[in-house]
Amino acid sequence: MAARFFQLRFEELPDTLPVFPLAGVLLLPEGRLPLNIFEPRYLAMVEDALGARRLIGMIQPSNPEATNSPPGTPGVTMIGAAEPALYDTGCAGRIVSFSETGDGRFTITLAGVCRFRVAREVDGVHGYRRVTPDWMPFRADIEAAAAEPKIDRAKLLAALRAYLTLNEMEVDWGAIEGTPDAALMIVLPMSCPFEPREKQALLECKTPTDRGAMLITLLEMALAEGKGGGGMARQ
Repeated sequence: MAARFFQLRFEELPDTLPVFPLAGVLLLPEGRLPLNIFEPRYLAMVEDALGARRLIGMIQPSNPEATNSPPGTPGVTMIGAAEPALYDTGCAGRIVSFSETGDGRFTITLAGVCRFRVAREVDGVHGYRRVTPDWMPFRADIEAAAAEPKIDRAKLLAALRAYLTLNEMEVDWGAIEGTPDAALMIVLPMSCPFEPREKQALLECKTPTDRGAMLITLLEMALAEGKGGGGMARQ
């Protein structure tokens, strides 16, 4: 596994985190996520993050088609009536590249740092939302040495090849075959066009080994259903 993009101690993780709710988009620790930012509140969020720790929390709405979920819905965090409920787990990323376009947009790249649970939502600023993150359940994301996951690689690659064919996706297969298992457990979950709830299941897997088993299951389920995937959203 490649070295971490930067060094950040667990104690340096912030008590308040701006969040970017985006359905169908997954960021994992040590992954890289390019984003195109154009909405005014998220332009403000990026500007504020650049002036602080450069950290932004990526998190999915639990039901992007609805503005709210019923009180007591498991696994979601409730917020104001005009905003959708969120899943209770996301991943913080650090802005590692940034550019401003001539039409006022930002293009940024986030490097995944550490997952978090939403302890509570706090008042937003400049139109974007903020949470109090609980980092402790995922402390190993930032402190533990990366261990090579135990994956049935032959089974994974066979399912992946069939899945790519089903979705009419062309990839550099030689590059995939030459990628270590640990890196595959970041790149493939982030890249495959799974449903948002499936992306969330991959995010919440405790270890890369668990994520590998989940990934194989999702690929095989898609093949059994003869299901193609939708595109990944970008803001």
